[in-house]
Amino acid sequence: MKMMMRFHKLSRPLSLLPSSLPPFSSISLPSSLSLTTRRRLHSATLSSPSLMASSRLRNLVPLNAIVSEDSGGGGGGGGSGGSNGSVSSSSASVSNEDDVLGVGYRLPPTEIRDIVDAPPLPILSFSPLRDKILFLKRRSLPPISELAKPEEKLAGIRIDGQCNCRSRMSFYTGIGIHQLMPDDSLGPEKLVHGLPYGAKINFISWSPDGRHLSFSVRVDEENGSSGKLRVWVADVETGKARPLFQNTDICVNAVFENFVWVNDSTLLVSTIPSSRGDPPKKPLVPHGPKVQSNEQMNIIQARTFQDLLKDKYDEDLFDYYATTQLVLGSLDGTVKEFGTPAVYTSLDPSPDHKYILISTIHRPYSFIVPCGRFPKKVAVWTTDGKFVRELCDLPLAEDIPIAFNSARKGMRSINWRADKPSTLYWAETQDGGDARIEVSPRDIVYTQSAEPLEGERPEILHKLDLRYGGISWCDDSLALVYESWYKTRKIRTWVISPGSKEDNPRILFDRSSEDVYSDPGSPMLRRTPLGTYVIAKFKKENDESTYVLLNGSGATPEGNIPFIDLFDINTGRKERIWKSDKEKYYESVVALMSDEKEGDLNIDQLKFLTSKESKTENTQYYILSWPDKKASQITNFPHPYPQLASLQKEMIRYERKDGVQLTATLYLPPKYDPAKDGPLPCLIWSYPGEFKSKDAAGQVRGSPNEFASIGSTSALLWLARRFAILAGPTIPIIGEGNEEANDRYVEQLVGSAEAAVEEVIRRGVAHPNKIAVGGHSYGAFMTANLLAHAPHLFCCGIARSGAYNRTLTPFGFQNEDRTLWEATNTYVEMSPFISANKIKKPILLIHGEEDNNPGTLPMQSDRFFNALKGHGALCRLVVLPFESHGYSSRESIMHVLWETDRWLEKYCMSNPSDLNQDVGKSKEEGSGAADSEGKVVTGSGGGGAERSSSDNDGFYSIRRSLL
Repeated sequence: MKMMMRFHKLSRPLSLLPSSLPPFSSISLPSSLSLTTRRRLHSATLSSPSLMASSRLRNLVPLNAIVSEDSGGGGGGGGSGGSNGSVSSSSASVSNEDDVLGVGYRLPPTEIRDIVDAPPLPILSFSPLRDKILFLKRRSLPPISELAKPEEKLAGIRIDGQCNCRSRMSFYTGIGIHQLMPDDSLGPEKLVHGLPYGAKINFISWSPDGRHLSFSVRVDEENGSSGKLRVWVADVETGKARPLFQNTDICVNAVFENFVWVNDSTLLVSTIPSSRGDPPKKPLVPHGPKVQSNEQMNIIQARTFQDLLKDKYDEDLFDYYATTQLVLGSLDGTVKEFGTPAVYTSLDPSPDHKYILISTIHRPYSFIVPCGRFPKKVAVWTTDGKFVRELCDLPLAEDIPIAFNSARKGMRSINWRADKPSTLYWAETQDGGDARIEVSPRDIVYTQSAEPLEGERPEILHKLDLRYGGISWCDDSLALVYESWYKTRKIRTWVISPGSKEDNPRILFDRSSEDVYSDPGSPMLRRTPLGTYVIAKFKKENDESTYVLLNGSGATPEGNIPFIDLFDINTGRKERIWKSDKEKYYESVVALMSDEKEGDLNIDQLKFLTSKESKTENTQYYILSWPDKKASQITNFPHPYPQLASLQKEMIRYERKDGVQLTATLYLPPKYDPAKDGPLPCLIWSYPGEFKSKDAAGQVRGSPNEFASIGSTSALLWLARRFAILAGPTIPIIGEGNEEANDRYVEQLVGSAEAAVEEVIRRGVAHPNKIAVGGHSYGAFMTANLLAHAPHLFCCGIARSGAYNRTLTPFGFQNEDRTLWEATNTYVEMSPFISANKIKKPILLIHGEEDNNPGTLPMQSDRFFNALKGHGALCRLVVLPFESHGYSSRESIMHVLWETDRWLEKYCMSNPSDLNQDVGKSKEEGSGAADSEGKVVTGSGGGGAERSSSDNDGFYSIRRSLL
């Protein structure tokens, strides 16, 4: 759930090496990511969008950029719905309520379908030398048949056994190469060629010298099953592609790793062991009972992880699919095995490519935590396959406390220094990993060479009283160390001199992570000759000071105005050398392009990659050059949904009754005039967030000039249906001082919703009796609570993939780290399941049948629906086969849109003023029934409400996923 709280921006179509770190406001700065992770830019995976989101590389991938072409045409309004016979159009008349139980997959109205089916824009990737750009081509939504392929759910991950990789991977369909010309224009496209027909491309990476690309290719077998992944390479100058290995039996094992360049011409590849036989067979007769024991009386608390190992057979199956044989493959055809088979989880070459940091996991495994907590070894090898030394062998970590900022004991965040050829650094807890223990220091950061001299001990680099959050390296005179503490929202940035023991560390920034107005920005990075990225230093003429560039989002009460500051690292003096236009456009600096020269950079020779957009103009990319700040446009992407090009967008501010300032983004349909057209039906889509202060909660986030990105399940799709959309109204749940925010959750939730509803009514854009509320995940939890505790505000609700009974997540949820037994009243009062008898307004529940998000088990929606039905509530449950927490396939997405649009058409647009007035009296008048497959279930408490004449005139559908 936690990953859902993002209302400001869906994404931009760009992916490239980093120019700056994430904002200092991040609670846990990921600057400690391995070099391998930083190089692995282009593995777009359906099941793991958070992996890309967490990278400090600016991997900006549109949420609707999923995998394959749809298999059933989206055109036409007839009952057949195109070539897919299981999909029918919403224009078909539905004669009565029973007809919408066994409906099969349905299509939403054409105006919604056309937006969702629009071809996605390509992803961009710059070469290491910034002289070439890749256009990575994609198809939009996969067919349900892709999701229906068999998968193994083991140790918290899902594996496609046919191709031995994570299941549900998206892919690219082609690669175009453009030269960046001296005048900053793009040369003609050169396609990578020589690929097999129907090639599915993944894991694209540049060689360190930028002359070659590596990527995996898989092709479906004739029977439709997935083919194995093979490593291919392409010459960037010619575009010619070929397999790396001539032996077709060498296939990639991509369950954890895939491959990484260890020098300009050699890849270290994770392969399926050649000696591996058939997978183990599940015994028909069990060996015995499944036994778990805690006779040692250990305190082990864990959140509701899913897809865990269950027995010895699962352990054997996990080993079968995850075990890898590493192989060195060179462009000249040389092949050499590296080490012995093991479960390798990460491969990280040193900057000088002499060593490689290798992590493995091993038994004993666990049945209560995922594989990330299994016993773990980290070792140093040479890149030609010689073992150097073992750094650590961490035991099974089942007992990490659930308190925020708790961590694993022992060495963690082990990485190479980006400014040194082969120097390691890592952190170790001093509190046993338990955030509840008061100790100083709490973390110590150590450093050591890859091959230390005999008797040489690790050197203490820095001691921290908060939890370590990463390091930005520059050189021996400068590095920035980050620490943070969630409970207080405190975040600090330290300046250290790694090469000098005489220079004392000093605090550069000490602030609240919630205070976006005080965010100073992040240091911009430059590429080194070793291919790593370090803080870029700048010099001014006739000035001996050392400067860095801070790239900031520029949050202000008027919205974000991104900036670049020239910052004196010693004095703290800064000069704003660039900022976004704030009148019409939203601009931001994406990457530093003038970093090809060694030594300090000249401020008068700056060159940036920037993005530019407006409310109605989609994102384009530019090269911005100093000293005249000339901008040269390098992309000309078409508008993704021209039918909504003139939509109206406004960032609005209003106040909660307790004085907290709130914000939201109000979208109105093209050509809408409230004076002429009157109030509209309105859909409010949101997601609550926790804060420690009222001031921080009231700060404005986002920009009124950002382009309205519409994903395949976005609430903004209903602009095409003439709805007003209130997107992301802030729902701050505040706990100041020692107060826990959730102890007043319902009160603050209702107060925020009341303020939002009053504001859209006051503006005359929303009809008071036609306001619907919806949300996904924690937003679904919010929706159910609002219908229970503020039924006067909304005519209906849509809740997707939510958790409704907090007693089923007893060891914490979202940002709550108290247990059920420590905060019983809070757990109970927050649970809409407990208040199911209070819900009198129509509620549509949607859930993926294979939801693997901690806390949001499909059982949550099943049991909530039964509770609602048991009290005669007007409700409907839609369970999507093969779908996870977020929905992926075209059939599912289109059907969710149909379901939601039908719900809004029937209970919002056509809402009779007396709907559900007497629902509580009508248990005998209507009850739920399931269709033969149990996928769509409806309960109705009719309450004597009369249907409007339009009830049966075509039931449409919506589905929304504003993240």
